[in-house]
Amino acid sequence: PGYERGHADHGWLDTYHTFSFADYYDPEHMGFRSLRVINEDRVKPGAGFGTHPHRDMEIITYVLEGSLEHKDSMGNGSIIRPGEVQRLSAGTGITHSEYNPSQTEPVHLLQIWILPEQRGIPPGYEQRAFKEEKRGRLRLIAARDGQAGAVRVHQDVDLFATLIARGERVAHRLRPGRHAWAQVARGVVTLNGRL
Repeated sequence: PGYERGHADHGWLDTYHTFSFADYYDPEHMGFRSLRVINEDRVKPGAGFGTHPHRDMEIITYVLEGSLEHKDSMGNGSIIRPGEVQRLSAGTGITHSEYNPSQTEPVHLLQIWILPEQRGIPPGYEQRAFKEEKRGRLRLIAARDGQAGAVRVHQDVDLFATLIARGERVAHRLRPGRHAWAQVARGVVTLNGRL
């Protein structure tokens, strides 16, 4: 549940941390297998994260509401909108900034960090839109081989997204030896019979 997450309100940024991050430390929640971070961020209009470095991390940005402007040291610049997924492979090192370009609307996003299979890969960038494709069904949005139009991550993970209405159901059967983490971005769900 959301109340079990770390929380920080910096004025311009209201953020919830599923796993230990920044000043939030919980030895019981350090990550899940190669999944290291899921931060739910709300950034006020005209505010954002200044240029900062990363290395050896797969960073997935998923915008729920509003828009987020991205710029990085590889020369990429884009606006990420609801239903779009951006993958940034930090690899040997990159710098980037993320900014809410609106002067009136906040931006609500998830930022997900995945530990890569190997360190020191070349940095990379990719962005794709997944609009109605996930309504009422699980849609693969990130995967090791980029199958089915998903963004490619450098780790053996499958990241799915869905939009379901009240009373709808989706199902996913795990292959042997696989594990799953479910993150609810908005609303309430019952998962395997538990609320």
